Amino acid sequence: MVFTAAQPTQQQAPHEAYAVIAAVFIGGLASVAALSRRSPPGTALELAALSAATFKVSRTLTRERIGSFVRQPFVDGDANVGEDERPAGTGLQRAVGELVTCPRCLGTWSAAALASSQVISPRFGRLLTWTLGASAANDFLQAAFSALCAKTNQLEDEAR
Repeated sequence: MVFTAAQPTQQQAPHEAYAVIAAVFIGGLASVAALSRRSPPGTALELAALSAATFKVSRTLTRERIGSFVRQPFVDGDANVGEDERPAGTGLQRAVGELVTCPRCLGTWSAAALASSQVISPRFGRLLTWTLGASAANDFLQAAFSALCAKTNQLEDEAR
């Protein structure tokens, strides 16, 4: 079977769905800005915490088993694994599938949600952001510790 530009395929980008997703993103931020009583976080420390929290949320939702409930309706494959998932379907389903399988893409939404939570409910938003930020730091420390232990074991094995 030969496909032409007039025949949609599974591989064609769902541009209309991208426009809807972008409109929801911009509309959501505009609504939060209109309802806000306080400006978003402004210090370097708050930005660092927001960045770490954004990393944690986007990695958790796009790769971890606990985030599989978000991915499953939008991907082909086993969402419990967080690897080798491909966006399913066409149109909006496919566009959302692309979003929930891309840590960098979902990071933008995560940052917007976390910053919005700090604007709408500062106490909750700050608690959420700092908790997730500390969890991201924990992930890095655990990875560094594992790498250090592996290197130590390797050096001990070579010394024997």
